[in-house]
Amino acid sequence: MADGTKKTQEQPQGQGRGGTSTPGPMKVLRGACAQLAELTGREAESVSSFERKEGGWVLEVEVLEMARVPSTTSLLATYEVTLDESGELSGYRRVRRYQRGRADPD
Repeated sequence: MADGTKKTQEQPQGQGRGGTSTPGPMKVLRGACAQLAELTGREAESVSSFERKEGGWVLEVEVLEMARVPSTTSLLATYEVTLDESGELSGYRRVRRYQRGRADPD
């Protein structure tokens, strides 16, 4: 490119069992957030944990559950989301609920 930066290309996806294509981490992450939002009616704010496990993926997703003013008093929740090898949501559960402005106790 003219400014000296290189344009990167997407890496090819890996092969899963039986030669099927498995999605890459970013595709899994985006898909998980979209699927969770569709099921709960709440948009994901961030992903705080993302791990590949045997047979799939496990994520912890932070979701705004109740907006309040000021925003530091809004209620958020952490959802544990499990996905199969192809990135399809296989389950979720709320594992924590907290105020945005509060830190975890030591």
